[in-house]
Amino acid sequence: MLEKFRTYQLSVKFYHRAQRLSLPRHLKEQMNRASSSVCLNLAEGSGKMTLNDKRKFYAISLGSMRECQAIMDLSNNADPELVKLASSIGACIYKLCRSS
Repeated sequence: MLEKFRTYQLSVKFYHRAQRLSLPRHLKEQMNRASSSVCLNLAEGSGKMTLNDKRKFYAISLGSMRECQAIMDLSNNADPELVKLASSIGACIYKLCRSS
């Protein structure tokens, strides 16, 4: 099922690309946690049976994506394509939160 979940697949791509960012240690560790949280909460939410449960996990995922975006803002050296991917994923997750 996850192979057909486009937002999840994009978040996995983001996670792998975010791992290559050159960041101070404290931000690198936080980026690792936040970017993995995006993927994990999308996956968990997709497996929930009720709309409220889905929304809860999608909202957590959106918060983690916003955290990733803030880390990239703080780094001042993020790849513009990665920033664009993060914005796209954020928009997709926002839509999931509103429509699920």
